[in-house]
Amino acid sequence: MKFFSQSFLYDDPWSIVSLAFFLRYPNPYAAHVVSCDVVSRTHTDSGSLFTTRLILKRGALPRWAPQGIISRAETWVIEESEVDPFGKTVRCRTKNLDHVKVMQVEESVLFKQAGDGKTLQTTEASIVSGFGWGLTKRIENHGLARFKANVQRSREGVFLILGLLRQSRLQPMTMSSPDALGSLPAFAHIPSSHHEQAADNGHDSNKSQDNGTWTRLSSWLRPR
Repeated sequence: MKFFSQSFLYDDPWSIVSLAFFLRYPNPYAAHVVSCDVVSRTHTDSGSLFTTRLILKRGALPRWAPQGIISRAETWVIEESEVDPFGKTVRCRTKNLDHVKVMQVEESVLFKQAGDGKTLQTTEASIVSGFGWGLTKRIENHGLARFKANVQRSREGVFLILGLLRQSRLQPMTMSSPDALGSLPAFAHIPSSHHEQAADNGHDSNKSQDNGTWTRLSSWLRPR
């Protein structure tokens, strides 16, 4: 079994970082994510929001992997999260639902408000393989290396969405708003908000200077 633990401090407030985390798919740093669907979403009497999402991820096997170790290089991942708007925390747990004998990855992420309006993210994970045949350690080392790389890409994706939120009208939305997570598939509305804001400032949207974040994301989302 391999373990991973890492903390990171965002300069943005908790409400915006948390929203960016839930809005992070799709983004060009997560091309391996095929789909992300909400299975259930409920509010508690205390005001917390519980969400379960099912995520399909696609990967590639290492060259040394035995032929037929898995039938398809895809895995279903379940994500269970709790948003506490009063305690200003987001707790999220994920784990793969298939290929668990080859490798099981369980991840927990905590976002909480820190001082000076910043947000602290703590990520922990365990990687365990029960495959045997002298490959257990090699599989776990490979899984740990891939997880470390994916954590960095995931953070880049969150940064990308954060930049987009800063320039869009979604920025004032907080995680305590009942409509915050209901706007998850709201990427289609962001371009119009961006151009409307430019027009309101008296600028021709076609001549306004493109923001680097928006340009990168919109070009990636544009149908090919």
